Amino acid sequence: MDMAIDVSVLKEPAEDWKGDALLLLAGEGGHAEIAPPSLVSYIKTLEERGDFEGKKGSLMKVPVFGGGVKNLYLAGLGKTEEFTHSLLRDALVCALRKIGRERGGSVLVIADKTGPDADVILGEAAELAGYVFDKYKKKDENNDDGKFSLRKIFAPRLDEKKVALGRIFGESQRFARDLANEPGNVINPVTLADTAARFAKERGLTCEVWDEERLAAERMGALLAVGRGSAVPPRLIHLTYSPKVKTGKNPKKIVFVGKGITFDSGGLDLKPSDFLKTMKGDKSGACCVLGVMKGAAALGLDAEVHGIIAAAENMPGGNSFRPDDIIEARNGKTIEIDNTDAEGRLVLADALVLACELKPDVIIDMATLTGACAVALGSWTSGLFTADEALCEALLDSARKRGERLWRLPMDDEKIGESLKSKFADLINSGSRYGGATFGAMFLAEFVEKGIPWAHIDMAGTDFMKEESGVYSKGASAWGVRTCLDYLAGMFGVSGV
Repeated sequence: MDMAIDVSVLKEPAEDWKGDALLLLAGEGGHAEIAPPSLVSYIKTLEERGDFEGKKGSLMKVPVFGGGVKNLYLAGLGKTEEFTHSLLRDALVCALRKIGRERGGSVLVIADKTGPDADVILGEAAELAGYVFDKYKKKDENNDDGKFSLRKIFAPRLDEKKVALGRIFGESQRFARDLANEPGNVINPVTLADTAARFAKERGLTCEVWDEERLAAERMGALLAVGRGSAVPPRLIHLTYSPKVKTGKNPKKIVFVGKGITFDSGGLDLKPSDFLKTMKGDKSGACCVLGVMKGAAALGLDAEVHGIIAAAENMPGGNSFRPDDIIEARNGKTIEIDNTDAEGRLVLADALVLACELKPDVIIDMATLTGACAVALGSWTSGLFTADEALCEALLDSARKRGERLWRLPMDDEKIGESLKSKFADLINSGSRYGGATFGAMFLAEFVEKGIPWAHIDMAGTDFMKEESGVYSKGASAWGVRTCLDYLAGMFGVSGV
């Protein structure tokens, strides 16, 4: 998005408003009821003729001849029992996207179903509707077809604090998308660390980066092993947000851990060519952690928030780690390598040990960890693994509010647990193709201290969108950023939640 969209309260009656577009969002047959008086009979005629029925996901544009509004857009929210805030969010973003691409510069939005979260959703939509990653496309200044031109949104009533909260959610997700969409020749472990350092300085965060010499001194053997085959060395990135106002009491400490494989070839267990496409997105967990840190700083939380990113490029080469190798993680556990393409859990192992050393109240890791999770849940739902019931319910609740589907999967399977054992080391890094997502989660649990609430989010199926849909543009989704920020905002009583 080239420019931010301004969101303002409508100061005059809707009947007197003049602009490019009027957007009405309503259920079946409800558009005339919320329309300005001059358009009521016109909309009733459209609905009675069956030109527009208000079905879920429907969107219609009607030119308006006369009056101050150029075009009328009708968005359907379906039957009353079908309504959800996710449906409202998707309908709003799709309509704003269409208006912006059809050269609409301003829009008045009126919805018949709102609820306490509607203004947060409007803020999210203002940030996400125009998002596109076109940084490397040649710009034709003489042709503005398809450019996103929407610059002003008006609504009859607004809670400005909630709109601002939604904007923080959406802006943080956009930031993470931009990074995740960058190709491997631009973002590698070193440049990711440089980007994080610059970002931290801009946002008032502290940033510590460990190079390969420091990684060796700190016993980060799993991360070093994965990065060995690449010409670009691995990095450990540690960002910290601290409350600006000291209250005299120890603030809660939350750690987000991200998998930062900037490109995953599979290593010596090379991926088939069809699976190499989109592997720039294997750093999505790390990018989401950076997005969460951006949002945490903007929210001004009364908490200490850490972002730990284990960054490496998994490449085949003369110095690559091999199947049958035995490596040692930071906590001293040894790992037999069964498959070099099961590398994400290795870099996370070292990062999780480091996270535990901070003695946090909560750890949440985000990773494109297993294809098995994508097979199980598809492309629109991420897997949630945790043994902590309170953390589970809080994350599921935030995911529902933000429209990012999350499904709890088991991590207490004794038989799968037995398959973690190696004949030659403490653990083996890969097992059967069946139950692979649970195997990955149970492997990670070996590196988390007992008693620390921890959740693992496997976003392997949701990190990349092949087609535009709802709030998601084609490309990297940065799925989970808004969910995690909602969780933080709710935990610490941020106004608007």
